[in-house]
Amino acid sequence: MSDQPNQLEADRRAKLEKLRLIHVDPFGQRTADLMPIADARAKHKPETDGHDGGAVVKVAGRITFRKDFGKLVFMFIQDQTGRIQVAIDKKRVPELDWEIDRLLDLGDQIVVQGPLGVTKTGETTVWASSLQISAKCLLTPPGKWDGLSDVEARYRQRYVDLWANPDVMQLAQTRIRIIDEIRSFLRARGYLEVETPMLQPIHGGAAARPFKTHHNALDIPLFLRIAPELYLKRLLVGGMNKVFEINRNFRNEGISPRHNPEFTMLEAYEAYGSWETMADMVEDMICTVAQNVLGTLIINHKLPDTSEAGEPTRRIDLSKRPWRRATMSELVEEKTGWTFDKNPIPTDKLEAIRANHRGKDIKYHANPAEQLTELYEKLVEPTLIDPCFVTRVPGVIIPLARRCRDDDYFADVYELAINGQEISPGYTELNDPDVQAEHFHHQVGDREEQQQVDEDFLTALKYGMPPAGGIGLGIDRLVMMLTGAPSIRDVILFPLMRPQG
Repeated sequence: MSDQPNQLEADRRAKLEKLRLIHVDPFGQRTADLMPIADARAKHKPETDGHDGGAVVKVAGRITFRKDFGKLVFMFIQDQTGRIQVAIDKKRVPELDWEIDRLLDLGDQIVVQGPLGVTKTGETTVWASSLQISAKCLLTPPGKWDGLSDVEARYRQRYVDLWANPDVMQLAQTRIRIIDEIRSFLRARGYLEVETPMLQPIHGGAAARPFKTHHNALDIPLFLRIAPELYLKRLLVGGMNKVFEINRNFRNEGISPRHNPEFTMLEAYEAYGSWETMADMVEDMICTVAQNVLGTLIINHKLPDTSEAGEPTRRIDLSKRPWRRATMSELVEEKTGWTFDKNPIPTDKLEAIRANHRGKDIKYHANPAEQLTELYEKLVEPTLIDPCFVTRVPGVIIPLARRCRDDDYFADVYELAINGQEISPGYTELNDPDVQAEHFHHQVGDREEQQQVDEDFLTALKYGMPPAGGIGLGIDRLVMMLTGAPSIRDVILFPLMRPQG
C-alpha cells in the first residue's frame, strides 16, 4: 500500500511524457480571451439549445469530474467563479485535441472553446471545438464525495482546499468583499487610508509579547508591530484629521480558534471625535457591510454540535438599532449579583459566584479592576451574542485612553462584543502628554507586558494632538461572525501551523 501513491504519480507522469511525445506542452501557455465560467454560463440562452446553436465561449478550469463514454466524454471544470460541464465529442475536435483528452486526469487544468448548449438532463454545457491542457496535475486530488476533509491537511494545503471544497473558495471571496466594503465605507466618510511601519524600534499600542528581529545594516533590534496605534496618532498630530489602516499585526502568543500570531486589524482615528463618535461609526459600518455583502442583518450560525438536519442554533441580530450600551459593572452585576464598588470582592460573594458557575475557572484578584474584568471575561462576554457596547472599563487596563470626566477610575471607552467575543475596542484617545507619560512608566514595571516608553510618541503629543476618537476592529473575527466560521484559521488563507516531520 505504501507504494500506491508513488504508482499513481508515476501513471500521471507517464501521461505527461506522452503529451510531450505528441509535441504538446503539458504546462500550457498564455491564452487570450478567456471568460470566467460564471460569465460563460450567463451567456446561455434557452432558445439556442443544441450542440451548435449557442454563443461560443472560451473557458479555463480544473477538471473535478470526468465520465468517458468512448467517443464522447463529459467532464466538469471549475474556476473561482463556479463550474460548468464540458462535452468532448471525437467527431467535433481536431485529432490532436482528442489525443490530449485521452491523456487527461482529474485535477488537470484545461482550456476549452466551443458553443454553449444543454444536455438531455438540462445541464448547461460547452460543446468543445478545441481543447488545450494548461497544467498537468501529478498528484491524485481528493475524492469526489469527501473532498479534502482532514482539517490539518486543509489548512496546510490551502491550494488544494480552495478547489476541493467550494465553500472555502466562497468564504475567501466573502472576506475580500467585506474588506472592500470597509474601505469604501471609510473613504466615503473622508478617511484617508495610510501605511505605517511594520518594523518598529519600540513595540507599542497594545500589551502583547512581540516578535523580535535585528537589522544588520543599522545594527539595531527591531520588532514586528503589535499595533499601529502610536504611528496613526502621530498622523493626527501632523494634521491628518481622519485616517485608517487595514494592517497586519504580529503577537508572539498562543494559537487558538480565536487567535493567530499574525492577524488583520482595522484601526481608524478621527480628530475631534470620541468613543461615542466611533461607536456610532462602527455600528453603521458593520451593518452596511453585512447588508451589502450578505443581504441581511440576521446572521444564523450552525454550531459544530448541530446535526446536519438541525436548524442553526445561534442567531445574531444586527438589526436592533441602536445597539445596546451597558457598563461593565452593570453587566457583571446582572450576571453575578455583585455590585462593584471599587473594593475587593467579599470572599463569600466570590465563593457563591463560583458555586453558581461550576466549570468556570474564576480566579481571585486583590485588585478590584482585575476582578471585575475577570468576571466579565469569564461569565458575561461569552453570553453577548447580539451586539453590545460595553462601556466604562477600568482605566488601569487601558493606558492609551482618556479617563471618564465624572470618574477617573474608568476609561472613556467601549468594547464591542458580538457572538460571545470582542470584535472592536474604541476609545476617547488620551492626548495629554504628561498623563500619557505616567501611564507608560506604570506599564514599564509590568514584566508580563514588556513595555517600553516611546519617547518620540510623547514628543509628538507635546506638539499637540487634537481630541480624538479611535477604533480597532479585528477583521478575522468580524469575518468569523458574519460567516459562521468556527475558527480563525478558517478565515485566514494560510494560518500558522507547526511544521510537519
